[in-house]
Amino acid sequence: MSPTLIQSIAAAIFAIALIHTFSTKFFEHLANRYPSHEGIFHLLGEVEVVFGFWAMVLVVTMFAMVGKSEAVAYVDSRNFTEPLFVFAIMIVAGSRPILDLATMLVRGVARLVPLPRSLAMYFTIMALVPLLGSFITEPAAMTLGALMLRDRFLDCDGLSTRFKYATVGALFVNVSIGGVLTPFAAPPVLMVAAKWDWDILFMLTNFGWKAAIAVMVNSIAIALLFRNELRKVPAADESKRAAVPVPIMIVNTLILFGIVVFAHHPALFLGLLLFFMGFATAYRRHQGRLIIREGLLVAFFLAGLVVLGGMQQWWLQPMLLSMSPNQVYYGATALTAITDNAALTYLGSLVEGLTDEFKYMLVAGAVTGGGLTVIANAPNPAGFSILKVRFEDETIGPLGLLLAALPPTLVAIVALRYL
Repeated sequence: MSPTLIQSIAAAIFAIALIHTFSTKFFEHLANRYPSHEGIFHLLGEVEVVFGFWAMVLVVTMFAMVGKSEAVAYVDSRNFTEPLFVFAIMIVAGSRPILDLATMLVRGVARLVPLPRSLAMYFTIMALVPLLGSFITEPAAMTLGALMLRDRFLDCDGLSTRFKYATVGALFVNVSIGGVLTPFAAPPVLMVAAKWDWDILFMLTNFGWKAAIAVMVNSIAIALLFRNELRKVPAADESKRAAVPVPIMIVNTLILFGIVVFAHHPALFLGLLLFFMGFATAYRRHQGRLIIREGLLVAFFLAGLVVLGGMQQWWLQPMLLSMSPNQVYYGATALTAITDNAALTYLGSLVEGLTDEFKYMLVAGAVTGGGLTVIANAPNPAGFSILKVRFEDETIGPLGLLLAALPPTLVAIVALRYL
């Protein structure tokens, strides 16, 4: 497939955006060096801003090269439902009543785990919450897991940077594979499930049990590996915190459930979000701080990825189709790290006549590579935005994340390919 000039430019801009994600500390350095312009450099140093910024560059370029009509038509052709949904689900899932409810569930399960208290709690967050993502969606699971880990474990003094990176890497991988028990929760599965007739029974028997094993192995491995650090984590002090009234907890849960049910209908789930924000204002002292800023940054990031990713089909699709089923498994795992796993499976769904083996390998590879980078899976920017405050300079290095995610990714590769 021969690309047009604007497609070639879009591919170059996409490559620059990828390089930018690995260069955010450079902009922080410039902010310190040039204090009169530190605001713009701090902005460019935010990973969540990167793809939105370069998407704006692409759209401005299109205005200049192909005119207003074509540029506007291209933007209008993009589907921004996913960024809007992640924005809505982050805000509601991050509210105090939902977080308290999830914490109660995690504590109840943790009591059944035959490990010391702090290890059991950590293991349960890392294992149970990602698997819940198959029912409450992966973005909601990422938001809950990241908030629990941030406030319960990563906020403690004396924890090593190595432990923090290992936690983020394992969380990202577990969330990516933990959503495949159902056909509606993981973005790369959602892209193909209806067209390929993958129902919940198919997902459980072909993906779900394998992913659950990988999530459990990753979670117990990291808990045992860092058991000495986890034992130093003090017990949570809830004595000064007033309990959330049950009716408010029920209302928040129903709103969260409604947003999940209407995930493909922006008018409905955004209407529920607006109602929730009014309700949260009325009962502010029971809701905690709503993570609106973090949600907006994540939505901007994902929207930029939608705009830039739409121009990459000309080289991504032929590359995928040139591979054998075995090659596409590992190829999709690697490509996911530099694109987006939902984009990969969507491109595969456009092709007719794929074998069942090829379909499985494509989706399995896409979900196993979903924790390698911040752009690999749609919920990752949400976790990144929540957890980065516990790292030096409030940033999670992309190379550190990649290296930390490799071991749990290998576990996922083995589970989904060879079990």
